[in-house]
Amino acid sequence: MALTATTTFDRSAVDPAISAHSGIHPTDIAWLSLWMTGTLLSFTVVAVSVRALAGALSAFEMMSFRSAFGLAVMLALVAGRPALRRDLSRRRLRLHALRNTLHFASQTGWTVAVTLLPLATVFALEFTMPAWVALFAVLTLGERMSMARVGALAVCFVGVLVIVRPGLGGFQPAALIALGTAFAFALVAICTKKLVTTESTFAILFWMNLMQLPMNVAGSDPLFVTRLEWWMALPLLGIGIAGLTTHFCLTNAFRHGDASVVIPLDFLRVPFIAMIGALFYAEPLDGLVFAGGGLILAGIVWNLRSETRRT
Repeated sequence: MALTATTTFDRSAVDPAISAHSGIHPTDIAWLSLWMTGTLLSFTVVAVSVRALAGALSAFEMMSFRSAFGLAVMLALVAGRPALRRDLSRRRLRLHALRNTLHFASQTGWTVAVTLLPLATVFALEFTMPAWVALFAVLTLGERMSMARVGALAVCFVGVLVIVRPGLGGFQPAALIALGTAFAFALVAICTKKLVTTESTFAILFWMNLMQLPMNVAGSDPLFVTRLEWWMALPLLGIGIAGLTTHFCLTNAFRHGDASVVIPLDFLRVPFIAMIGALFYAEPLDGLVFAGGGLILAGIVWNLRSETRRT
């Protein structure tokens, strides 16, 4: 699988194992809408499922189920297509281990943030991840820091300040967890970009679930499975299934549309999850979260457009 030549605020920041496309064709609009709808619903299902289980299971226990479910799916694929075993090379296990440790930390942090913060705040801060990827690409991959990147990063940073509001009465310390999660996800993206030069998507997902399962189990109550009740079945399935369909739908969206189209559409999940939070959890609609999120989106789109013109 090919990557874009540079790591900008592009699709590689969301799913680095995606090939570059030059634009969107009219015939792809319907498919793009379908896949982005699936992405929006999948993210929402995971967040609502985590909220439903928050009082009964810890973040580690929820993610233990997700890893076990994902690993079971990977093993089923290997059983159905034995040729996939050839992808499971151990030549880059150290980089896999680094990536999966970072992903474990970021995934756990995101789960905790969803239980502590308004859903719209978590989703808005999550969109800073492309900005961190662009910064780390300059620091670790030797990519050029253009004026557009500097300006876009500055706009994103202002957006973060608007949402987090340090020093003001609306400041929530848990917002730093969400911000740190986006930071860690960016490091995961950089590791993934290095891995996809030699590893298949299947191999990356297989090692991710295999390595993260014992990490999550180690942080869980060894007997937590005995505490599972019938009402948990639906949210647990939501975490397991939607955790996979999120990546599947977003990947296919990028196959039918350019990042400059997909990322703004993906941002629609911020107001959507805000409505879910207001309707089901009595969370107030915070105008500053939308304003800060809009600034973050503006920074991402600005850099996308400048990179498109340059290349």
